[in-house]
Amino acid sequence: MTLETVTMTSRDDTPLFALHKGGKIEMQSTVPLRDRDDLSLAYTPGVAEVCMAIYHEPDLVNDYTWKNQVVAVVTDGTAVLGLGDIGPEASLPVMEGKALLFKQFGNVDSVPIALATKDVDEIVDTVIRMAPSFGGINLEDISAPRCFEIEDRLKAALDIPVFHDDQHGTAIVALAAMKSAARVTGRDLHELRVVVSGAGASGVAVSKIILEAGIGDIGLADSKGMIHKGRTDLTPIKAQMAAITNRSNYTGTIEEAMIGADVFIGLSAGKIAEENVAKLAPNAMIFAMANPDPEIHPDVAKHYARVVATGRSDFPNQINNVLAFPGVFRGALDVRASAITEHMKLAAADALCEVVGDDAAEDYVIPSVFDPRVGPSVAAAVAKAAHEDGVARI
Repeated sequence: MTLETVTMTSRDDTPLFALHKGGKIEMQSTVPLRDRDDLSLAYTPGVAEVCMAIYHEPDLVNDYTWKNQVVAVVTDGTAVLGLGDIGPEASLPVMEGKALLFKQFGNVDSVPIALATKDVDEIVDTVIRMAPSFGGINLEDISAPRCFEIEDRLKAALDIPVFHDDQHGTAIVALAAMKSAARVTGRDLHELRVVVSGAGASGVAVSKIILEAGIGDIGLADSKGMIHKGRTDLTPIKAQMAAITNRSNYTGTIEEAMIGADVFIGLSAGKIAEENVAKLAPNAMIFAMANPDPEIHPDVAKHYARVVATGRSDFPNQINNVLAFPGVFRGALDVRASAITEHMKLAAADALCEVVGDDAAEDYVIPSVFDPRVGPSVAAAVAKAAHEDGVARI
């Protein structure tokens, strides 16, 4: 039975729809409300004294409300999973799921917020106006290139962490997996040449973090071929990437750039023919992360690569954002960070890599999402990096 054939009367009988019935999250009180005395403390008249204390000492809001423990998960529904622009209401099951993962893997409370606008100015203004209620902002499923401007403007305007998970969560986990894969194949990052398929939010972010980590060379491709300085059809963000990538100056197709490449990273819907996969360098790494249909199917990839990773849970080495964002926000909130820096992201990737450590193998370059070490390890590394970067406030 497919989703298309599930009728209104049969939906509640399926495990999938039954699980989502009524939503997947709820709010719970953390204090008792048993009688008039409890009511007078939790609400009026006692709450007025707490309000005035915060009025006179604004930083007390972090001690006497939930502000510093809660994240807003914000979307406009324009880039939901692989479904595309399905709108704010249809995005809510994913946003609820994100909140569930925040709580389960980072003990971070969060509120899904789906906005009925695609206008960049309106989104930025709305998030700024609601920011006093939250300790952090997690941007989610907002289409490129708008997502870049929205994140940049919010980071400049707010003194709380702003994190676009489709960019940075993917980047952190991909870098961690690549570092472990390099260990397995006996190489350093600076020895590797990488080709990235896809120049959207995740492709750009993965390329940037790998560059920051010291990769040898990296080439980025969009639907028209390799991104290079000679192209005149580039968006501002692609022009920025052309200036810092592709030192080998490949100007043709991604298939041409793949010849002799050490690493293929797939973050697009494009397919790569097996004959081109065969032209990768020996001991290659293939991270084909399009989900559910990778650019290179793992059954094909394993014949030509030493390490294969995907975005799927039914193959080894799943590149899953949930390995990053709960711990990143947990660490940032624990020290009341004013931002999430590049150093904090790199620290998160290092922490994930060290969870694997010397146990790294061809089928184990990234931990399981259910490994209980992941969240605490990432949180501790992020908090330490926040102190080193001077953005921690406690």
